[in-house]
Amino acid sequence: MIDPRPTPLLAMRGIVKTFPGAKALNGVSLHVMAGEIHAICGENGAGKSTLMKILSGVYPHGAFEGDILLRGEPVTFKDIRASEAAGIAIIHQELALIPALSITENLFLGHEIARAGVIDWTQAQAQARGLLERVGLREDPDTAIQHLGVGKQQLVEIAKALGKSARLLILDEPTAALNEDDSAHLLTLLRDLRAQGMTCILISHKLNEVLASADAITILRDGQSIETLRLTGDQTEPVNEDRLIRAMVGRSLGVRFPARSSPIGASFFEVRDWTVRHPQNPERRVCKGIGFSVRRGEILGFAGLMGAGRTELALSLFGRSYGIHERGQILMNGQALHLPTVAAAIHHGIAYVTEDRKTLGLNLLDDIKTTTVAANLGRISRHGVIDREREVAVAEDYRRSLRIKTSSVNACVGQLSGGNQQKVILAKWLFTEPELLILDEPTRGIDVGAKQEIYALIRQLAAKGKGVILISSELPELLGLADRIHTLCEGAITGELERDQASQERLMRLMTVNQ
Repeated sequence: MIDPRPTPLLAMRGIVKTFPGAKALNGVSLHVMAGEIHAICGENGAGKSTLMKILSGVYPHGAFEGDILLRGEPVTFKDIRASEAAGIAIIHQELALIPALSITENLFLGHEIARAGVIDWTQAQAQARGLLERVGLREDPDTAIQHLGVGKQQLVEIAKALGKSARLLILDEPTAALNEDDSAHLLTLLRDLRAQGMTCILISHKLNEVLASADAITILRDGQSIETLRLTGDQTEPVNEDRLIRAMVGRSLGVRFPARSSPIGASFFEVRDWTVRHPQNPERRVCKGIGFSVRRGEILGFAGLMGAGRTELALSLFGRSYGIHERGQILMNGQALHLPTVAAAIHHGIAYVTEDRKTLGLNLLDDIKTTTVAANLGRISRHGVIDREREVAVAEDYRRSLRIKTSSVNACVGQLSGGNQQKVILAKWLFTEPELLILDEPTRGIDVGAKQEIYALIRQLAAKGKGVILISSELPELLGLADRIHTLCEGAITGELERDQASQERLMRLMTVNQ
């Protein structure tokens, strides 16, 4: 009997991948039809990126068990070049572009257009313009990558994949670092490519984007494929965010944002007339006379579009880590603070969780225990000598309390999933016992289950009388957690809304009108 079902473009069957001490994938199967956007969803550590690294040849044939079929034929990839030759291209969350090189140089790096060993720049630039036009990027091909925003860099990566004649495009968290406009543009491009016959595999934690773009969704949980949901045709049960969350975490999360359970106290941290100039362009002010206060037990939100100055403000407050300080005061408990260094900020009870955990927040080669105590070695040292038993005990306490998924605190931080890396960073700063915790995009690139755990932790810190500054590009996150929200535009505060006054529309209006 002839099987009426069409042959999938891609079939992965019984994929098993084991790392020392852990089985990352345990019999995962995936079927992707030609010309569709197929999303893969799951919590951090579910195995999504590992599965795609197997498909793209990062983990070569022989380093895993199971079969890969492309158009019904078995394939084996010994490296990335082999998968690219088969028409598969992967765009990782950390973009593989060289900042100092031009767009053209990045597009053809490793497969240069050359004649008799000499690069044909005229032909390369002509092809670069054509590729940029396909992805809707109006930039001079000679522009250096370092002069492009993250959204445009993503488009360069897609153009690079198109230049390699990719027919199956894998995107790992492509909108994690993008603002709403850039995210919308990227998703529109993916739909346009689908209309041209391109097949896309999309890994994303932004479930609203997945539901708006995908034709099918495969759910992974704890290294296993749970189910595949098709968003076309009749559905026995509506496919919505709650449905996806139940499959991803194995339970309903109920209320996403924990309710306030303790009163807000008096103001204890104040910033007055804070003005900072750009480090490379001193004529430009990135913070313009900013003033605000934080009360004990309060979560104070900061909303703004990319480039509004939120991160610049946070870094400049945290030991003047950014920019040229022009004027302004910081007061804690009514006393003026002089914070010329990060060490001084930590000493006075201020902690900062960076938005860029892999570059600025962590040394990915360190183990968990070393990272956990790194910002406050004095607490586990005697006469300048670290107490190794105390170091392990502290790290174990945080591993359990924050539910960091790892077999040992001796594990390398770089081997953890994004959500667990974020928990390690939080553990590091909580160990400093801060009075004020500045959180810059604390849930960027992590799954809904880990997000809820971090939300609960933030609320618990506030309940203990700590002050929290929450910077987030996700307006629902600010609306769900913050007690008050300041809006920033072009380095200036443009508004302040109490929680019961705030809405996405009011915030967006204030974020886009400079005063």
